[in-house]
Amino acid sequence: MKAGVIAVQGDVSEHADAIRRAAAAHDEEAEVVEIRDSGIVPECDVLLMPGGESTTISRLIHREGIAPEIRDHVEAGKPVLATCAGLIVLSTDAKDDRVDTLGLIDVTVDRNAFGRQKESFEAPLDVEGLDEPFHAVFIRAPLIDEVGDDVDVLATVEDRPVLVEQGPVLGSSFHPELTDDSRIHDLAFFAEPEVEA
Repeated sequence: MKAGVIAVQGDVSEHADAIRRAAAAHDEEAEVVEIRDSGIVPECDVLLMPGGESTTISRLIHREGIAPEIRDHVEAGKPVLATCAGLIVLSTDAKDDRVDTLGLIDVTVDRNAFGRQKESFEAPLDVEGLDEPFHAVFIRAPLIDEVGDDVDVLATVEDRPVLVEQGPVLGSSFHPELTDDSRIHDLAFFAEPEVEA
């Protein structure tokens, strides 16, 4: 498996470690590549969009020609895990004109809605598809305040969606890469798709 981490900014090494752990649990090996230029995304089986600063990430992926390649990746049905700022960039509406969103997951996101750095918090989450709660780390987390009809909500905090899925895209308000638990990466990249009867 070739896993690309959009590395223009954010938690690159933590995501790389998490995808390697998730792959190892399935007796697979993940070759992780950091993506800062166009031309690499098409070679990747899976993509990770880390947190960071959404306006900066948005500007750089468009400037470097990475944005259309991410769209093509999703249109080809290949998985993406987008966390925190990554979720904002992939949303349909960030409620901020400075963020040129990709519209790959039909949600409206309120940046930093859970507060600034000092309001960061941790919480156990009941996640659809996981047997045990996931210990989630929220840092300047975005709030998903509108969800489209084709989006599945997999976890909430105080009835607010914090983990959503649409097609091959899994988006989280929290930072699953900041724990030793790689189950969210597992869910994004190794979960068997549900077959409709």
